[in-house]
Amino acid sequence: MSLEKFRLDGKVALVTGGNRGIGLAIAQIFGEAGARVVISGRTRTDAVDELCADENYDWVQGDVTDPSTPDRIVAATLERFGALDILVNNAGIADDGNFHEFDDERLAAITDTNFTAPFRIARSAVQPMLEQGGGVILNIGSISAYVANKPQLQVAYNASKAAVHQMSRVMAYEYADRGIRVNALAPGYVVSDMTKGGIAKEDWNRVWTENTPMGRFAQPEEMATCALFLCSPASSYVTGTVLSADGGYTTH
Repeated sequence: MSLEKFRLDGKVALVTGGNRGIGLAIAQIFGEAGARVVISGRTRTDAVDELCADENYDWVQGDVTDPSTPDRIVAATLERFGALDILVNNAGIADDGNFHEFDDERLAAITDTNFTAPFRIARSAVQPMLEQGGGVILNIGSISAYVANKPQLQVAYNASKAAVHQMSRVMAYEYADRGIRVNALAPGYVVSDMTKGGIAKEDWNRVWTENTPMGRFAQPEEMATCALFLCSPASSYVTGTVLSADGGYTTH
């Protein structure tokens, strides 16, 4: 098999939460693989500025919890590059705390960002993909969909990511015969803005490391290479799959 199968030449991708961390790494590797990439997020960062100096990148601001954002960022992608071949639903937040003290405001923030927003954005992306004859959707889930993390307590986060995994599977079933592949990526503990607070806590860091058989945290680039596989022709027969990239965390 030629390594050209991992290229994205001529493809257009939209990456939400692409202004930092895993999303930024995905946007960068997609561009390196030949794609034109629209990066979306709430705030534009210096790293986005650097990428957008290249004409194959563009930026569109968007708060994914705003119901008007999905149609707007999809339309902006189509206007800028004339197509939408790949959607990466990466934007997400985490929160932890005792279940019996987790109020409705915090619950809504988790579900609106981690499940409702990816649902709406994928829904907006499907129509142009159907019209052009196909596409790829990658939803970023988490190993938290499978386990009870420790030492932090995060029922709402874990449930939201489990919903993302199931959404991906059922979408894959619905659109497989119409040229749209849908998969999910389930990262383990990755060095990012989302995890830096926990990594900085000595007791959390120790537990997370001890429970990861490889004994270390992942770098965002390691998730980006997984995303490249799932969104490239190299995975042309893969749909409805959740790929765990967790250093072995879920083996026990």
